[in-house]
Amino acid sequence: MKVAVTTLAFCVAALLALGLVMIYSSSLALVNARTHAAVGADLLQMQLVWCVFGLALCVTATALDYERLKKFVWPLFILALVLLALVLAPLPHHITATINGARRWFNFGRIRFQPSELGKLSLIILLAWYGDRYQRKMKTWNWGIVFPVVIITAMLALIFCEPDRGTTILLAAVGGSILLLAGVEWKFIVPPVVLAIVGLTISILHDAMRMRRIISWLNTDKHGVGNQAYQAMIALGSGGWFGLGLGNGRQKLGFVPEDHTDFIFSIIGEELGLVATLLVIVAFVVILLCGIYIALNARDTFGLLLAGGVTLLISLQAAINIGVVTSALPNKGLPLPFISYGGSNLVAMLTCVGILFSVARRAPAREKIPKAAKSTIEADENPFAARAT
Repeated sequence: MKVAVTTLAFCVAALLALGLVMIYSSSLALVNARTHAAVGADLLQMQLVWCVFGLALCVTATALDYERLKKFVWPLFILALVLLALVLAPLPHHITATINGARRWFNFGRIRFQPSELGKLSLIILLAWYGDRYQRKMKTWNWGIVFPVVIITAMLALIFCEPDRGTTILLAAVGGSILLLAGVEWKFIVPPVVLAIVGLTISILHDAMRMRRIISWLNTDKHGVGNQAYQAMIALGSGGWFGLGLGNGRQKLGFVPEDHTDFIFSIIGEELGLVATLLVIVAFVVILLCGIYIALNARDTFGLLLAGGVTLLISLQAAINIGVVTSALPNKGLPLPFISYGGSNLVAMLTCVGILFSVARRAPAREKIPKAAKSTIEADENPFAARAT
C-alpha cells in the first residue's frame, strides 16, 4: 500500500507542476481586453491560489477517516442540488456567468465557482454510502436500480440543463460503474442505459450546435466548429518527438481557442513533444492502477466504492479530454485533471486524491509472519516435505 500511495502522490505532483508551467506558457499570448496587458502571470497566480486551497483540502481529507463522510452524505448532495438549481435561475449577470451559451458558474469577483464539481463528489459519496448500506438488496430491481437512478437523474438533469453534456455523460458512467461494483446485475443496468442513450441522442438531434460539433468531427471540418480540434491536431503534429521548446509554441497565438483550459494537452504536445504527452498518459494510467489497488484493499465496502468512484472520475475525465484533443471524440468541454486552468475542477480532483489517501491509510495492514511460524505453516501445508527433512 505504501508503494501505491507514494506512486500516486508522485504522479499527481508531477501533473500539477506540469500544469502550472503550461498554464503560464499557454497564456503568454492572452491579452486583457481593457488594459491590453498579458494575463499569463495573473492566470498562474490564480491557479496557484486554487492549488494551495486544493492541497489543503487534500491534506484534510487524508487526515480524516473517510467513514465520517457518511454523516454529510445527504447535506452535501442537497447543497449541490440547490447550487445547481441556483446557477440556472435568472439571477443578475454579476452573480452567474454565461459563457458560450452555458450557465455553469457563480461569479465572486475574479473567482468563478462551478457547482457541478461539487455535484460530482457529492454523487459519488452518496452512491458509495447507498451501495454499502443496502448491499444485500442491490440485486433487487427497486433497491438496485429504481432508487439509485432517481438519485442520479436528479443530479444529471440539472447539469444537463446548463447545458453540460460532457459532465452528464461522465457522471452517468461513473454512477453506473459504482452500482455495478455494489452488486447490481448487468440485466438491470441495461434498460436505464438504453433509455439514457436514446434520450441523449434525441436531445443532440434537436441541438443545432452539438449536431454541428458531431458532424464536423465526423467530416474533419477545418473551419467553423471543427477548427478548434483541427488546430489542436496541428499543434500535436508540429511538436514532433521532443517539441518546439517551452514557450515556443505557435498554435497558442490565437489558433487554438481555450488552449489553457480544455485544450492544454495540445500545447504540451507542441512545446514538449510526443514524449511528454505519452508521459502524461502514463501518469494517468498509473493513477488509475494505484486507485484500483487502493480500492481493492479497502477495509470495507464503503471504502471500496468510494475509492473506485473517485478513481474512475479522474481517469475517465482525463481519457475524455485527451480523446477530444486528439479528435478521437467530439468536443465535450471537460478539463484535463490537475493540468487545465480552472479552480473548481482542480480543487475537486485534489479532494478526490485526499479521499484515496484516506482509504489507503485505513486499509487493513498485512501481518508479517515470523520465519519460524512461516516454516511451521509450510510444513503443515506440505507434510511430505516435512517427512523428507
